[in-house]
Amino acid sequence: MARVDVDGVGIRYEVTGQGQPVVLLHGFPDSGRLWRHQLPALVDAGFQVIVPDLRGYGLSDKPEAVDAYSLPLLAGDVMAIMADLGIGKAHVVGHDWGAAVAWALASLAPASVDHLVVLSVGHPATFRRTLQQREKSWYMLLFQFPGIAEQWLTEDDWANFRSWARHPDADQVIAELQSTGSLTPGLNWYRANVPPEAWVGPPLQLPPVQAPTMGVWSTGDIALTEIQMTDSAQNMLGPWRYERLDGPGHWLQLEAPEQLNALLLDFLPS
Repeated sequence: MARVDVDGVGIRYEVTGQGQPVVLLHGFPDSGRLWRHQLPALVDAGFQVIVPDLRGYGLSDKPEAVDAYSLPLLAGDVMAIMADLGIGKAHVVGHDWGAAVAWALASLAPASVDHLVVLSVGHPATFRRTLQQREKSWYMLLFQFPGIAEQWLTEDDWANFRSWARHPDADQVIAELQSTGSLTPGLNWYRANVPPEAWVGPPLQLPPVQAPTMGVWSTGDIALTEIQMTDSAQNMLGPWRYERLDGPGHWLQLEAPEQLNALLLDFLPS
């Protein structure tokens, strides 16, 4: 277990194994714990696996300011971890908000990303394109309201969170959110990056991605459309590969770990 200081914000991360580095980036409402089924498979295949608790989550620091959770700062945290380890280039795998961070990192710091894997969440430029995706993202507007969102998610023993998220690890996730005080910081990712005005303005403009990229989407995902992932190909300079998993919900790492691990090991050169 290690920590790196990024302008006064401590980011905690774990490193396991030897070999080609792979960074695994979780999203809302998880921590690095999400990757527990991927870590041994990647280590056994000869990778060095780096798993942070991203800022606001787990044992990492939780700055109060909403703008402390903007996408460029979050990508900067990943670069700081790599610099702390003396790593110039790594494979990057991101899920949910971690996928958004991975997209930003591959776009803004292309020399740092060898191969990119994005799970569930497509490129920021294509994410909001369809009416169907906007409808599925209704909760992002709710999450903009400080205090109200927290109350909605937690009241009646987190009943709304449980029924909305359908997280296969709900009890453990809730316990961790409570013990580490991560709920408001996690919601601040939404408040910093998808404020209401973002839905009417032009999409985020990022340089095209140069790294070979694999997008993975699952048919049981309640929050994300397939087209926001497949349209990501329009933002690529490097090779694009798309994989669709039939059946699993949003949390592929937990619901289809063997399928996901096989895809990762097939795509990532060691």
